[in-house]
Amino acid sequence: MADPSLTSPSGTPLRSPSSSVTLSFPFLSERSRVWEEGREQPLPRELPSPLPTKRTRTYSATVRAHSGPVFKGVCKNFSRSQGHGFIQPSHGGEDIFVHISDIEGEYVPVEGDEVTYKVCRVPPKNLKVQAVEVKIIHLKPGTKHETWSGQIISS
Repeated sequence: MADPSLTSPSGTPLRSPSSSVTLSFPFLSERSRVWEEGREQPLPRELPSPLPTKRTRTYSATVRAHSGPVFKGVCKNFSRSQGHGFIQPSHGGEDIFVHISDIEGEYVPVEGDEVTYKVCRVPPKNLKVQAVEVKIIHLKPGTKHETWSGQIISS
């Protein structure tokens, strides 16, 4: 029972509600940014990618990459659904990352395709490189190639 000595600013006595009251706060709804105890940490795929795509690369990085030398290599793997792959340089060394936005031409690269590419440093430390301006120069014989529009072509 409520204390009869408690009154509102207007002077009416305060009393408890007869039914239970639930408060709903919009910031505690599903997908809110408020941390809730017991909730799982976000998965890595929900984090923004630190790799610069063709669209987000700075003008100066684009100019440096465009003026750089052209290298040759072989497509080691490429996943259209994941949007990236790797190129094995013909001169040896570590595999080079390639983003889907940096592929030029009408075909999706597959393992064994010969490619030419230029390199661009990956921020923030600029220690690694990624392939840009990637062009397929020779399709691997005996494999099925897909165009970006979805047509399958045998080579």
